[in-house]
This record gives sequence, structure tokens and C-alpha cells, in this order.
Amino acid sequence: MTNHPKLAALSVVIRDDKVLLVKRRNEPDAGLWGFPGGHVDLGETVMDAAARELREETGVIGYPVRYLTNVDVIVREKDGLVRFHFLLVAVLCDFVSGEPAAQDDVSDARWWAVEDVLSGAMACSEHVDNVVKFASKF
Repeated sequence: MTNHPKLAALSVVIRDDKVLLVKRRNEPDAGLWGFPGGHVDLGETVMDAAARELREETGVIGYPVRYLTNVDVIVREKDGLVRFHFLLVAVLCDFVSGEPAAQDDVSDARWWAVEDVLSGAMACSEHVDNVVKFASKF
């Protein structure tokens, strides 16, 4: 772990009462469903990173339209040492084109009914349901 949090962008795409989610391949949250996303490169805006990560992880093209919220992810070891610390910036993206297919560091990518996410019918990363609720207002 570095001595500072890592900045990452999340791509939140909702279309026809479905949300695009990916199954994470790597820690933290390996095996859980979450939003496509990843690191923000030096000199890259969070909005541009959200669009890039969406394309890289799913093959879907989206247009970033607004910041939604921030999520702190801090994972500690049993002794209290910080294992991971991310500041995730959720960005609402309009769907442009493409069919989701797992690429890069995800093992699956697909559209899920918003109600399935909100009901807890699937194993999602923490805060996914809250971000979906918030994004559904727009």
C-alpha cells in the first residue's frame, strides 16, 4: 500500500431500468459485482477516466455527464494496518453503444435489473446499492 489514497473513477450506466455491472477479478472485492472503473491517470480528468475504464472493462461506450458522489474504501488488516485505501468518484455516464463483455481485470460484465441490485439479490461491493439509488434520480 502506498502512503496515500488512490483516486479511481466509477462508471455508472443505467439504461431501461438496468445497471451495467462487472464482477471484479482482483482485490479488493474480488468476486463481487460493482461498477466498471479504475485508476485515474496523471493528467486525466475523472470524467475521462470513467469513460476510458468503462470501455476497457466492458467494451461499452459511454458519455460522462455528471459527478454523482464519492465513496471511501478503506480495507484494514486485523492488526489495523491499511491494506487498501481508495477514493472512488462515481460518474453518471449515458450509454452510447456496445454490448458488455468482460475485458481487462473483470471476469464478467452484464446488465442487471436495478431492483435486483437494490433488493440484495446479488453479491455487490459495498455502496453499490446506494450509488444506484442516487443515480436513478437522474
